[in-house]
Amino acid sequence: MAEEIIVIGAGGFGRETLDVIAAINAAAPEPVWHVLGVVDDAPAEIQAERLRDREIRLLGGVDASRALFERAYYVVGIGAPDTRARIAERVEAWGARPATLLHPAATIGTRVTISAGSVVCGGVQISTNVRLGRHTHINPAAIVGHDSTLSDFVSVNPGAIISGEVAVGGGALVGAGAIVLQGLAIGAGAIVGAGACVTKTVEPGTVVVGIPARAKEKHS
Repeated sequence: MAEEIIVIGAGGFGRETLDVIAAINAAAPEPVWHVLGVVDDAPAEIQAERLRDREIRLLGGVDASRALFERAYYVVGIGAPDTRARIAERVEAWGARPATLLHPAATIGTRVTISAGSVVCGGVQISTNVRLGRHTHINPAAIVGHDSTLSDFVSVNPGAIISGEVAVGGGALVGAGAIVLQGLAIGAGAIVGAGACVTKTVEPGTVVVGIPARAKEKHS
């Protein structure tokens, strides 16, 4: 019998998460997940319209849906790591259970640990001996190299490459098409800009951009 699941977030990654769920169901002998709907505190009208177009229910806000969280699995389909962390903490305090979603078209190596709440999209390649922390998002076509560790609430955006033996701190974001070279560390809460090439360690809370990547500013 399919497990009930709620997706939090009506935006782009929330709907991509719905695609991951649909792909998981399509690849299984019987459906794995039954989507109850999408929860969002303030969806834009275009987001609501796109959900209606695919016949997905918009259930209302997070607090208004508390009773559903007490019975169903959930996943946070929101790209911003800090927002994802706040919401996960709130609903898990109610006893909500995070789902782990792996697209069947992702390639997962040996000795890989993928923690609860994570979403791995289609076309992703994860090499051997990699650890993904809780509520990590690996977007389409991203690559995570061997022996790397991504802490909780990390986002790796489409097409980014994390080379081998890289450590990415909690809540960091690696932008689309960015490259992090072998053996480096990305500090907690740091942001690597789209298309950047990281050639040295990035300090926590730092925004780096360009080739080679250089610090732009601090953010809170």
